[in-house]
Amino acid sequence: MYSRESLKEKAAKAVDKRAGIGPDINLDEFEATPVDHEYLSDDQLKSIPEIEKERLVMSGVDVLERERGGTYFQKDTAVVHCKSKQDGVEIIPIQTALEQYEWIHDYYWKLASVDTDKYTASAEMNLHNGYVIRALPGARTIYPIQACLYLDKQGIQQNVHNIIIAEEGSELHVITGCATSPHLTKGVHIGVSEFYIKKNAKLSFTMIHNWAEDMVVRPRSVAQVEEGGLFLNNYISMKPVRTLQMYPTTHLVGDNAVARLYSIVVGSPGSEYDVGGRVYLKKPGTRAEVVARTISNGGRIISRGHLIGEVPDIKAHLECKGLILKGGLIYAVPELEGHADGVEMSHEAAVGKIAQEEIFYLMSRGLSEEEATSTIVRGFLSVDIPGLPPQLKAEIDKAVELSEKDVM
Repeated sequence: MYSRESLKEKAAKAVDKRAGIGPDINLDEFEATPVDHEYLSDDQLKSIPEIEKERLVMSGVDVLERERGGTYFQKDTAVVHCKSKQDGVEIIPIQTALEQYEWIHDYYWKLASVDTDKYTASAEMNLHNGYVIRALPGARTIYPIQACLYLDKQGIQQNVHNIIIAEEGSELHVITGCATSPHLTKGVHIGVSEFYIKKNAKLSFTMIHNWAEDMVVRPRSVAQVEEGGLFLNNYISMKPVRTLQMYPTTHLVGDNAVARLYSIVVGSPGSEYDVGGRVYLKKPGTRAEVVARTISNGGRIISRGHLIGEVPDIKAHLECKGLILKGGLIYAVPELEGHADGVEMSHEAAVGKIAQEEIFYLMSRGLSEEEATSTIVRGFLSVDIPGLPPQLKAEIDKAVELSEKDVM
């Protein structure tokens, strides 16, 4: 039987459990006490200061809600706006869901483990909220749902747990924008996310980060895709951050289930990234693709990819490409793991610099050296994501365009 007490007991045993090879973080240095903010009406949301609107736009969040099917907005630890504008799609703060809906207990901590490390433990011991976004059976979103996880208080620790459910035959598109206020320089964000893609459902999830330079970011996410389901997971981080560590895992548990994971990461001087993706192909006909584009401007980037084929008749491809512009380190770690005859898996990894002849060629066509370099970088970051709705592709293109001057 479900028990919050038993979860907290497991979490308590993991509060000191370190994860990954990146820098260890002392969470006691950050303030975890809840912060109150007033709830914002539609008009109040649209009237937030322009400087904050700019920060949100850079992370794919539009407070005017143009071409959006609903909004979840959490500021520090408080939910300040939560509303669905589309029939068949529910948006609920997770604390509310845990208190009012019995069905949420079938999903809460069922894919991710509360005792994975001290970050997952902290997310349960000091849960500040998070969202539940659920597309009901057969529902098809016209516009994406947007969720914003925003930090405003200096030195705060934000612990969230998100659950996204695409019920059977549904189609759901979500943009999550993670950002900090203009004055904040230091904080920690811990985000646990569990994704459930039911039979013949489709979920596209696009996360855009726009953090402060001294932010610590620790996402922990796991997805499960049933028969005929499709999971598109897009991740973009092109702004400075102190340290980011994540390794999302997807389990393809139904025949012909598909997962595609795409990431764009730019490492700035002093930043440390340990990122990647892992997919378990557990049923015949399952397909997976993991594509990563990384650029180092003096940062340290570890780019991982791991494909595990457990049965025959599966296909998977892994692609890790890195570009070093202004020093730093890119370490590509591709892994293929086959457990049965008939698996078909491949990988491609490359790390290098811009070829001088490419720059010379573009300069011969009338571009300056800076314009030529910018054109090459833009092409490198352009990732073709099959099946992505035009609205979401436009948001990704916009995020890349807005961040391009920082890349250069």
